[in-house]
Amino acid sequence: MSAPRNLRAGLIGLGAMGRNHARVLAGLDGVDLVGIVDPAGDTTGTLRAPVVPELTDLLALGIDYAVVACPTGLHEQIGLELAANGVSALIEKPLAPSVEAAHRLVEAFESRGLVAGVGHIERYNPALQSLRSRLAAGELGEVFQVVTRRQGPFPHRIADVGVVMDLATHDIDLTAWVTGQEYTSVAAHTVSRSGRPHEDMVAVVGKLADGTMVNHLVNWLSPLKERTTVVTGDRGCFVANTLTADLTFYANAAIDTEWEALRNFRGVAEGDMIRYAIPKREPLLVEHERFRDAVEGKESDIVTLRQGLRTVEAAGAVLESAARGEAVAIPLPSSD
Repeated sequence: MSAPRNLRAGLIGLGAMGRNHARVLAGLDGVDLVGIVDPAGDTTGTLRAPVVPELTDLLALGIDYAVVACPTGLHEQIGLELAANGVSALIEKPLAPSVEAAHRLVEAFESRGLVAGVGHIERYNPALQSLRSRLAAGELGEVFQVVTRRQGPFPHRIADVGVVMDLATHDIDLTAWVTGQEYTSVAAHTVSRSGRPHEDMVAVVGKLADGTMVNHLVNWLSPLKERTTVVTGDRGCFVANTLTADLTFYANAAIDTEWEALRNFRGVAEGDMIRYAIPKREPLLVEHERFRDAVEGKESDIVTLRQGLRTVEAAGAVLESAARGEAVAIPLPSSD
């Protein structure tokens, strides 16, 4: 009996993220990287696959799936062409620059029964994976609040979207994922201080379906690079640093008081602190392994297009709230 053949993969886009995808795909078990699309070609001469100028050239090589790492504004056009040709796709986040475009991509791939996912890489960060499983096990008790901070210098590779669609979609997706809850409302304020047409700083206050409060602070204007997620609940708080993939738990300690007037106040004091030892595999490699398995028909945990659509809807509501100067409700997804 002959061994199963490797999957034939293609890559579209050789920017900073595209080169990381190329590196991982080139060494991924069970996959052959057979071609890359980029109009500029291979500027380094180090790639282990031919670089072609157009998507039609890549399709002519015969591929089972493609990784879409081109600018966000091209996701819809590229994705629809891949779906029309029966090619599965892992599309970098955000899925699309608008809710309408995201809907069209969902329909294109679902109607053809193709495997498709979104590259929300934070889901594969070891600290957040551990955090999610601990929340699901009830280690924090009732969850009160999720706070994220994501800031750093402006990435010159980004030209077609602002900080909400590019960076804040990380936080929107990871918050819904680690809590297992949908966003129901957001209120946001944005500013642009870098002279670009898009916003480069956003502050968001939101609410999840179970009443959990969320806060996101995201910007491209700080020399300090920060990626933290803090989840506060009944028994303490978790702090995930996704730059270092560290997860720390700060436990609540009870406050005893003999002052009658304060007896009913449920206060807390500093308790034990635990920093967990977590196996740390590269998130991008794990993401590719999961998607490869899904294309092969195996049970696999990928970020579906509908989940990616939900994140785009929440990000769109953030931009709408900032433009209108008021909170915006986000309808829960239909159950069909």
